[in-house]
Amino acid sequence: MGWHVVFLRWHDHMRCVPGAVDPAITMQALAYGEIDAIIQATHGAPFQVLGPHLTEEEGAPALVIRAFLPEASAEAQAAVEVDERSHKRYPMRRLAPEGFFEVVIPNRQKIPDYFLVIIEPDRREIRLRDPYAFEPMLTSFDLHLLGEGEHHQSYKKLGAHLREVNGVKGVNFAVWAPNAQRVSVIGDFNRWDGRRHPMQRRNDGGIWELFIPDIGVGERYKYALVSNLGGYYVERADPYGFTSEVRPASASIVYDLDQYAWNDSDWMDKRAKRQALDAPIAIYEMHLGSWRRVPEEGGRFLTYRELAEQLPAYVRELGYTHVEFLPITEHPFDGSWGYQPTGMYAPTSRFGSPDDFRALVDALHQAGIGVILDWVPGHFSKDEPSLAYFDGSHLYEHADPRQGEHLDWGTMIYNYGRHEVRNFLLSSALFWLDEYHIDGLRVDAVASMLYLDYARKEGEWIPNRYGGRENLEAIDFLKRLNELTHQYHPGTITTAEESTAWPMVSRPTYVGGLGFDYKWNMGWMHDLLDYFQADPIYRRYRQGRITFSLMYAFSENFILPLSHDEVVHLKRALLDKMPGDDWQKFANLRALYAFMYGHPGKKLLFMGGEFGQWHEWDFNTSLDWHLLKYEPHQKLQRFVRDLNHLYTSEPAMYEVDTDWQGFQWIDFRDADNSVVAFLRKARNPEDMLLFVCNFTPVPRYQYRLGVPRSGSYREILNSDAERYGGSNVGNLGQVQAENIPSHDHPASLSLTLPPLAVIVMKPEPEKKGGTGEALIT
Repeated sequence: MGWHVVFLRWHDHMRCVPGAVDPAITMQALAYGEIDAIIQATHGAPFQVLGPHLTEEEGAPALVIRAFLPEASAEAQAAVEVDERSHKRYPMRRLAPEGFFEVVIPNRQKIPDYFLVIIEPDRREIRLRDPYAFEPMLTSFDLHLLGEGEHHQSYKKLGAHLREVNGVKGVNFAVWAPNAQRVSVIGDFNRWDGRRHPMQRRNDGGIWELFIPDIGVGERYKYALVSNLGGYYVERADPYGFTSEVRPASASIVYDLDQYAWNDSDWMDKRAKRQALDAPIAIYEMHLGSWRRVPEEGGRFLTYRELAEQLPAYVRELGYTHVEFLPITEHPFDGSWGYQPTGMYAPTSRFGSPDDFRALVDALHQAGIGVILDWVPGHFSKDEPSLAYFDGSHLYEHADPRQGEHLDWGTMIYNYGRHEVRNFLLSSALFWLDEYHIDGLRVDAVASMLYLDYARKEGEWIPNRYGGRENLEAIDFLKRLNELTHQYHPGTITTAEESTAWPMVSRPTYVGGLGFDYKWNMGWMHDLLDYFQADPIYRRYRQGRITFSLMYAFSENFILPLSHDEVVHLKRALLDKMPGDDWQKFANLRALYAFMYGHPGKKLLFMGGEFGQWHEWDFNTSLDWHLLKYEPHQKLQRFVRDLNHLYTSEPAMYEVDTDWQGFQWIDFRDADNSVVAFLRKARNPEDMLLFVCNFTPVPRYQYRLGVPRSGSYREILNSDAERYGGSNVGNLGQVQAENIPSHDHPASLSLTLPPLAVIVMKPEPEKKGGTGEALIT
């Protein structure tokens, strides 16, 4: 240990300058502790020891440069090469056999540009820039905002970012780990050696930072942490990483998000002015990994770029206004469908790069299709590369499992009361809207966030400060989420999957609501499927299943979901749920879809439902596209297409979705015949549609229904039409209203109701002058 004595001489003359060793550190502590801490990779302030330090040598100014170069062999020499015309080199002294070097350069009052040079005995040379020659880049203001949880673009500060300092390119790394004793950046560039690039702790809040020169895009990296708590050691992926290795590998990868050239300016300009509540929204929900696969190549996934070539045209042809992707944030386990995320800032690398995903969003926008992401702030994966027990402490999650763990799901729960955690999630939401031009977020499992006793028995949860079961911190978080997304990105939408009767989910925060634009109508979905799965002979006893939803249809702004959750876990595919023989199954499904599109609320259908997938959804395989070789499936797909195009072309079907003025019952009492009839109205109440539903396999002839005005009514949709696979029973295109009062209306129609079908009748415009006679077109 004789090298300790050598170190005493220069330290005795050290004076305090930026980057210098703190003179408060004793000579003995430096000799016996500082260097050893660097070598053992336990030093929390490496800039105090490593890098350049201005000092005095025998009364004259001098420069001390120290470096830890464990990659140098035992016989290797090291030098500092000053970046001047002479390229003069100053040999460094090896102060420890592990590779700790030091040089004192006399007569230096400024720190020059320099290289560290390792010279092996075979004369091979390695020239390195010294990371400890670069000042930290985060400002005190940055650190303050990050600590207060008010940096709404924290992803621009934390994580790995390409930077250029004085003409030197590299990557600046920053991570939050307040309970770490030491954090190092490890990667291919340092042979995953945690001793090589220890980071500097910037503040009491626990932000660590280091600029590493001469590395760039494509570098794999992680953070190696030693905890203050028991010396726990772990290697973590970057919480703010923009992309990562393909699972099961888990390293983050440096990426440049500033290179993609967007081509969707027209879409983005229109989006900022859009008012979603009175617009048509028909959502095609899909899982990117199982929409289509490539059987010729072992059933591999389609890439984002391949999806960009195929998906927009398909969705546009079917008439959908939006696609909604099941979570695409990085996740290790395919079987979680993305609902156990590990990378809240990284589109999964299964399908390509971040710019490949941008190309998919761009292509959809250019086709006039909006993009909604299923976003998961309610829980996260326990996998070690992710956030759980991040720095040897419960950093992102609650420490008490009664608050911090979903036992049923095997996932962790975020601590929404911690500033940095809230900021991490809020910035993630804004990140997708900003960097990826996403048009909306569907927030998963909101009920699990709102209730402290969600899926817990007595004694398994902790009440809030008032003794209640409401998660006050999560409520505040959700409100802030909706305020910020709408503030920064007008025209985007947020949707809550919320399965309870929590009030005002889709009402503004300034009136006490949670601030979402929409809520999934789970009650409607359960009642609807319960009704349609029953044999028609028993439907007379279940009429309330399809009428009860109108008791609360306008208490929230609803989306009507027939989602992925309804076609998994032995629940069967939608087509297979329907009773009867094959013909009746298809007829029932068409009637279900038509009733759904007539019911107030925006629409959502999971992939495969549009052509009648027989098997329930399997995330491991492609949809059964071969079914489209068969006529019944072709005709069902045609029906969904025509239904969507009718929906988007008729304001009465979407313009007043959130108010009674857009809906009026004609008759909901005819349970014996399983018939319901209602009107849908546009903002202009003269613009209306009549929906008549016969949910039995028996045709009804001369079925009289009251209508609000006389004239001719065109049959603009008949789910029993032959072109859709039906029996072609109908009304020959139009019916003339008669001046026979019925159902509290002055006129009425005598209709033919086809079996297991829905018809839509549209009154023709009245002649100018108000004669009440129809204009036949």
